Amino acid sequence: MSGRQPSLQQEQCPEHLQANRSALTRWLGRTVFGLMGWKLEGSIANAERVLIAVAPHTSNWDAVVGFAVILGLNVRLHFLGKHTVFIPGLSWFMRWLGGIPVNRQNPEGVIDYVNQIVEKNDGVVIAVAPEGTRKKAKKWKTGFLRIAKINDCKIQLGAFDFPSKRVVLGGIFEPTGDNYADIETIKQWYRQYQGKFPDQF
Repeated sequence: MSGRQPSLQQEQCPEHLQANRSALTRWLGRTVFGLMGWKLEGSIANAERVLIAVAPHTSNWDAVVGFAVILGLNVRLHFLGKHTVFIPGLSWFMRWLGGIPVNRQNPEGVIDYVNQIVEKNDGVVIAVAPEGTRKKAKKWKTGFLRIAKINDCKIQLGAFDFPSKRVVLGGIFEPTGDNYADIETIKQWYRQYQGKFPDQF
């Protein structure tokens, strides 16, 4: 039996942000993640409230990798997902993992719902794809900056890098208050990473 440390460990998530999932689900997440050949670099920020911006988002495989990370880290995380994905038979699993259906026709409703979740939890992690779509987006959404500001969340940058099969949890981004300038700075950081379909980023 190899003594090699797994590339995905619960210790990479602060204790107060951990969920109460079983050892079996944690093992399943680590196993799927490892069998796909991926590694996790970094840890979830040690703060009471963390909003993780995740990009590049170019493929449905992002969700598979992301779900494995959620289970493997045993993190109590909520993520925003397109409401059409919450279909019968899959919706229960998405919600169990922490999924929040997003109807793009009512973005304010989503922000209000996230605010309520934050108010109910002492420690919480919210994951958001700022691009808002798997397709190439010329303009990124600024809603996650508003959510972070309203709820006093630390913004952590997280990335998928498919060529190296890495999920990277980077440092804390400090907003300047100029949302559009902040978006450009954040996009610049993500240019060092590649999604599964780079031409869509």
